Amino acid sequence: MLYEDKKLDIFEILRDLDKYHPKRKGWTWRKKHEGTLGEFEYSEISECLKKSEPLPASRSFHGIDPQPEPVITTEIASGRFEDDIRRMRMAAWHGADHIMVIRTAGQSHFDGLIEGTPEGVGGVPITRKQVRATRKALDIIEDEVGREINFHSYVSGVAGPDIAVMFAEEGVNGAHQDPQYNVLYRNINMVRSFVDAAVAKRIMSSVDMLQIDGAHNANATAMKGYKVMPELMVQHAINCKFSEMAGMRKDLIALSTVPPTSSPAPCLKIDLPYAVALREIFKDYKMRAQMNTKYIESCTREATVSHTLNLLISKLTSVDIQSTITPDEGRNVPWHYNNIHAINTAKQALVGMDGLMDMIELKNQGYLRDKARELKERAILFLEEILEVGGYFKAVEQGFFVDSGEYPERNSDGISRKIDGGIGEDSIIPRESSYYAPVCAHFGYNNVPKKYNKPCDEIQGCTLCKHEKIKFIDELDEEDNVNKRLELNKEDSSIVPEVEWNKDGVVSVTLFIPEGELISEASALEIGKKMNLTDVEVIHKEVLQKSEGTLVEIKGRVNFKIDRDTLVIKEPKKSLSEEFLKNFFHENPVKVVAATVGEDEHSVGLRETIDIKHGGIEKYGIQCVYLGTSCPIEKLLDAAVETKAQVVLASTIITHNEIHIKNMKKLNDLAIEKGIRDKLIIISGGTQVTEDIAKASGMDTGFGRGSKGVHVATFIYDEFQRRGWCNK
Repeated sequence: MLYEDKKLDIFEILRDLDKYHPKRKGWTWRKKHEGTLGEFEYSEISECLKKSEPLPASRSFHGIDPQPEPVITTEIASGRFEDDIRRMRMAAWHGADHIMVIRTAGQSHFDGLIEGTPEGVGGVPITRKQVRATRKALDIIEDEVGREINFHSYVSGVAGPDIAVMFAEEGVNGAHQDPQYNVLYRNINMVRSFVDAAVAKRIMSSVDMLQIDGAHNANATAMKGYKVMPELMVQHAINCKFSEMAGMRKDLIALSTVPPTSSPAPCLKIDLPYAVALREIFKDYKMRAQMNTKYIESCTREATVSHTLNLLISKLTSVDIQSTITPDEGRNVPWHYNNIHAINTAKQALVGMDGLMDMIELKNQGYLRDKARELKERAILFLEEILEVGGYFKAVEQGFFVDSGEYPERNSDGISRKIDGGIGEDSIIPRESSYYAPVCAHFGYNNVPKKYNKPCDEIQGCTLCKHEKIKFIDELDEEDNVNKRLELNKEDSSIVPEVEWNKDGVVSVTLFIPEGELISEASALEIGKKMNLTDVEVIHKEVLQKSEGTLVEIKGRVNFKIDRDTLVIKEPKKSLSEEFLKNFFHENPVKVVAATVGEDEHSVGLRETIDIKHGGIEKYGIQCVYLGTSCPIEKLLDAAVETKAQVVLASTIITHNEIHIKNMKKLNDLAIEKGIRDKLIIISGGTQVTEDIAKASGMDTGFGRGSKGVHVATFIYDEFQRRGWCNK
């Protein structure tokens, strides 16, 4: 059981792993929420989480946290699964229910399962121990948040069938499986790849595992992703039909769809017809929408905008699973908090577009439909030519795929593989007529004796049927394993910032340097070093104008730790009840003068603090005299004297040149000069105001972001008590 204010105990998760059994198998979809949520009527949301972290703006809507209908994916690849598990918990609290773990680089070429928990490069080693520990952790996390979480990785490479068996045994819920990925991108022999795929797909289908294909890789690898749209449709078709022939249900076959362009190209004009064509041809299958990463650079803002445009296409054309890619993907540094940013981008956009298709519709005539039809025609002609040249293998050998020309155009730069070449060549052996394998979910010919109800009856159950028969290997490497990594920090209770691994000490710093690109980059590195950061690197730079300045983001490591025991932590102040405050201010009438001071025209925050309709202090019977915005400090204090107010509320939002601090100091100094300081409770508020800053500037207190009328009213009560101003 998890407690929300306690960290995951990784040691506890690792304990008795040899005895762990997955509590469920198979993919799960979200359940639709019926009716209202808060004061709003939704038509396309799923059931709420039991525990969650809502979007920041939810504080203005009574803390509601509506969840979109599509399953939300987060992809994690830190290289250390023990840190990934912690990230998964954060992701689940924000609404992710499809946790996709990327495999370590090169694992496609391993010819068998690896064991133990070595540190990965470019991903996590997919081992039985890592998978089992992760699934065990997710079992606990899904109980905490109140929604089932799907665990996902890759079934590909030479060891694909072996991994599929392990996934089926260990309760993995979804996987990428596409023999074309092996052929085109891993140079695995074509025949071997398709035979392996048939075996893997049969095993996956036996436990209702969702399959996602890999056709989207053509988008990423083609010189011009927007030219390969007809080919992508053909790749989807081949894998979908092959999956069905291997025994998979249509509702557990998903297309990995990726919009092929990005702004500044006219992306909706290109991407939307493609999405429409896909949905029309593949209407019987599921759609997993993923944002395009091909065009992502190091700017997280740009990546987030691209993601949002992709989400619009998802909403316009339907999607069952919405993948999220971290906005720092282009930096190759996928950090904890950017996983959460990506999930929140999807949640915020999809919920914000709730009911969109009830208000608009896509045109049935004109450019959109004409272009969608054209793409379908090109795809059909592409498939016909594949048949004419002798089938898929022959077409690959002739370089049909990932060519930068839009079919039927070809630029002769496609990926070509030999039918009798590649990894695993000549490794397929025909089965003897007497072949018999006493295991379930076996693909192809199997001479099972008629006396058995299922193949494994002869051995009293296979590992797919009896989990306890699995031989669990804990660790193979005495040095490179999770136990060694955890021991390094086991007794260390200090606090260190992190972005990827536990206590990695990495921080990022954003700098604006009023110089050109080269000088700014060199300067940023030196600034980082003078801040005593080590391993300083530039992770993003953006020229704002060649001579006027450059935005630079750097990362580095801090060389210190914070002692938890020496921290001075202020206890949050408790607000008094509405009934108590109303009674007190009825017996002790209070008058307040309030204004936004200086030359500041902002009024929203102050109005919310005082107005009765916003739940401000007026609701407790406090009389407010509002002087408006851009109010001179002298006028505010004079009004307090004239109205015989006991409290002054000064809002100061503008912070350029520390003007909020200057205004507070001026307010205090002028009150002293007028001889009224001890007769007034002076409170300041604003987005950059804190209690410490306000008190240091002469105020009695200060309120910043998230403050409400009840907090101000409670402070006024406390101050009346402290000063002995109470009537009763």
